[in-house]
Amino acid sequence: MAEYYVPGRDFCETEFTEKRSRFIGHVWRVETEEEAREKIAEMKSKYYDARHNCWCYILREGNVTRYSDDGEPQGTAGQPMLEVFKREGVENVCCVVTRYFGGILLGTGGLVRAYTKSAKDTLEEAGISVVRQWAETAVNCPYNLLERMKLEVAAVQGILGEIEYGADVRIHALLPAENWAAYEARVTELTAGQIAAEKLGEVFRAAPVEK
Repeated sequence: MAEYYVPGRDFCETEFTEKRSRFIGHVWRVETEEEAREKIAEMKSKYYDARHNCWCYILREGNVTRYSDDGEPQGTAGQPMLEVFKREGVENVCCVVTRYFGGILLGTGGLVRAYTKSAKDTLEEAGISVVRQWAETAVNCPYNLLERMKLEVAAVQGILGEIEYGADVRIHALLPAENWAAYEARVTELTAGQIAAEKLGEVFRAAPVEK
């Protein structure tokens, strides 16, 4: 199954002020259009006194993309917000940016920059996760090999998990399923067969990544 990117957290919120206008960004991880619409409705109800509640969402299933400027000049809010997620390849995402007008006009360019910034700031705060098939692994090793094993996990695009400290160190990691065999062979080679990596199972889920 192909991999894809989603927000790293179920919900995140950020805020900044530009020329007295207050911009509140909200990002959710969503699965359906109904769920996205519910989030938008919630924000419109919560911030009923705001001048604008601009929004966008991208759903993987059905390749659904929607956005709204909610009264801002056409092309200055919803679409620039949408482009933030498209550039990062993030799907199954809903974003609402609430604006409380501060009395100073920002102009077309200023609005585009402000809505882009709000969406970008909130996505950065949420982080990005990749959804794919992972091999859940563990390896026991002496303390002097801990840092080397971390490097081996990174070399196969793995994600370091819990590290248990005892007589030896037990290192948990998620690895792209197709890279398990290479990692297993590398651990065996590195330790001349004295240490064997364990495959605990496989799981299809989201895990945080650096992009």
